[in-house]
Amino acid sequence: MIVTPRLNRLPAAERGITIGDFLVPVSLGERISTRARHLALMVAGALFIALTAQVVIPRDPVPITGQTLGVLLVGGALGTKRGGFSTLLYVVMGFFLPVYADHAQGIQHILESSGGHLSMGVSGGYLIGFVFAAALVGRLAELGWDRNFLGAVAAFVVGNLVIYAFGVPWLMLATGLGPGGAIANGVSPFLFGDGLKILAAAALFPAAWWLVGRRPAER
Repeated sequence: MIVTPRLNRLPAAERGITIGDFLVPVSLGERISTRARHLALMVAGALFIALTAQVVIPRDPVPITGQTLGVLLVGGALGTKRGGFSTLLYVVMGFFLPVYADHAQGIQHILESSGGHLSMGVSGGYLIGFVFAAALVGRLAELGWDRNFLGAVAAFVVGNLVIYAFGVPWLMLATGLGPGGAIANGVSPFLFGDGLKILAAAALFPAAWWLVGRRPAER
């Protein structure tokens, strides 16, 4: 991936390191393989998103949930590949386990079958958007955007827009709503909560780096 100087905020030696690299204690990390450590972080990330998904304010056609906060935190903490795969793992887990919002499960949240015909689930676009948003936020974190509050806010706003870029068109196709109706039902009700989640997530990352207490290259 080409990185322009404007996007990159870190020296080359520190690029690609995220706060997730400090989540596994050194004593434990030295006893397990790198692959096992990455896998453990991805599973933990998927479970964390599943936990945030259970914070629900019911509404139709799409409920207000804590999932977005979980996705942003996991993406920023784990980076592009681990964050994206962790979120994808969460989405796939939901096909078989009640980890979606309000303990829901099933592939019908993405694709529904009725009368032998497939149709799109109303929340499918948001679920797919989560994966791409986590990967993009993770990439920006790898470039150092999460090291200060304003950079983290910008990264999470971009990630949130990616979720809507998938969720709104999918909602239009699934429900027959026009652009105005899809925005009224699939964007506007979430904006205040999204703002709070973005501010909360953006505050956590600089604080986490401060707690680490040293530059990543010195780990």
